[in-house]
Amino acid sequence: MLHPSYSDLMQVVNSEVEPGETPVVNSRYSIVMATAKRARQLIDHDEPMVHLKKSKPLSIAVEELNQGMLKIIADKEN
Repeated sequence: MLHPSYSDLMQVVNSEVEPGETPVVNSRYSIVMATAKRARQLIDHDEPMVHLKKSKPLSIAVEELNQGMLKIIADKEN
């Protein structure tokens, strides 16, 4: 089991969305893409915003997202 779960992460990401507005994240895919992108940044020596005993980049990226330190910005359709 993944901790935090995808649904927990989606709630964190969408926590600032006002009632009636479209959520920023509607699927697991968005969570996976955001954490993968952040993990790649960490691999490329970006400074982590949290320090964990588990120092794997993906674990750090998930925890940053869970703590609300990362923001997923919805793409604007042209």
